[in-house]
Amino acid sequence: MKTRRLTKKEMRIFAVGQLGWSILSGIITAWLVTFYLPTTNDIKAGAPTYLPSGLIILGILTILGLISFICRIFDAVTDPLIASLSDRSSNPKGRRIPFMKRAAIPFAVIAVLVFFAPQPNPASISWVNIIWVLAALILFYLFMTMYCTPYNALISEFGKTQEDRMYISTAISLTFFFGTMIAYLPFVLAGVLRGFGIDFPWSYRICFIVLAVIAMICMLIPAFKLNEKDFVDAVPSDTNTFKSLAKTFKNKEFLKFSASDIAYFIALTLFQTGLPFFVKVSMKLDESFTMYFLGGMTVLSACFYPVVSGLVRKFGKKKLVIAGFLGLALAYVVTALINVIPGFTGIIPGVLIVVIAAFPMALLGIIPQSIVADVAEEDAIRTGEKREGMFFAARTFAMKLGQSVAMLVFTSLAVIGAAQDLKSNDLTASPIGLRIIAIVAVVFCVLGAVILALYNEKKVMKTIEEEHAKENLPE
Repeated sequence: MKTRRLTKKEMRIFAVGQLGWSILSGIITAWLVTFYLPTTNDIKAGAPTYLPSGLIILGILTILGLISFICRIFDAVTDPLIASLSDRSSNPKGRRIPFMKRAAIPFAVIAVLVFFAPQPNPASISWVNIIWVLAALILFYLFMTMYCTPYNALISEFGKTQEDRMYISTAISLTFFFGTMIAYLPFVLAGVLRGFGIDFPWSYRICFIVLAVIAMICMLIPAFKLNEKDFVDAVPSDTNTFKSLAKTFKNKEFLKFSASDIAYFIALTLFQTGLPFFVKVSMKLDESFTMYFLGGMTVLSACFYPVVSGLVRKFGKKKLVIAGFLGLALAYVVTALINVIPGFTGIIPGVLIVVIAAFPMALLGIIPQSIVADVAEEDAIRTGEKREGMFFAARTFAMKLGQSVAMLVFTSLAVIGAAQDLKSNDLTASPIGLRIIAIVAVVFCVLGAVILALYNEKKVMKTIEEEHAKENLPE
């Protein structure tokens, strides 16, 4: 069957799916800690407590941190399983989009149910709440995998040329950042709803429900508007899950990239999770500034998007990603210096962080997805087997593992230096802990850059270019 390249309009339709799932992912990343570990001021404003935030396990773990970590262990099984099922699918409508159609609605519903633990203000440890949050998060990450792994595999299959691949990567990076920004809207809107007499938890839940409906519609748009078979004519893989996973991790260049990617997602999630706390505690600003700073960073970062493709052609992808790591590290250094330098607090460090981080975020948002597509294509050329799903599943797992480790690190380090009893729910009372978190993020950024320096980009691109030359395809 003869297939065709996507038009630019179809690529933008495809990117709308990323807008949807990034909203849902952003809700969990931005709000799980904030909602379930309310500060003392939030409790005074009517925020209920559902989980014992101060309960430390083995001296280092919080309940919420442990729940998040267990969910990621679950992901270690589901990521390659879903990827293998997608790679091996013989569905006449395609290997990827049928999974996306099935996953979108439950994915959105479960994202909301995460925040509906049934017992507010328990007198003692509520195992009902703990089990609720654990079960809801496990289902959330299961349906996230069912949507995101096939979706990401299409980046390589839809991107038939380097030009197409960079355009798709740029488009989905832009929708990812806007989706993440949208997920922070409750910082502004929840306060407005409370002004109409709505109680604290429902002021957020209403926001989550509205955002989840928007996300669900966005995820379904490419699933119903794009006919996968028009663009992809791939032969289903006949390799089982474990053999496919083993083959994926035998690819040395992919191993190097994945290790670097995990470091990136740890550093990024520490910033995303910590931003409300940096704003309220370190900068001593109203929490609404969280939305303003994130929005400013997103808009400024988007201004750099048009130049990234040109920079890639001139410098290559590897050098630019390393530059992105180091730029992001500088932004974290600034974060660590808040209140250390006399007078360096308030809105000034926030604006400086936004300006410094915008360009690195553009580089790190666009290029890594394209690198995975390159590695998957090079592997398919060498082995004769198309397993894009497994490669992107591995990247999805890197994202989730990075987020999990970051959540564990954040909830554990944030209490360091707290003046009050650790059984208090106020995790924002420790500027020392937040400073340590910023320093840890710097370390992971530098580590990511060092590891990526080992990636052999020339070898990967040479294989692809030689194959395209044989088939007379544009680069």
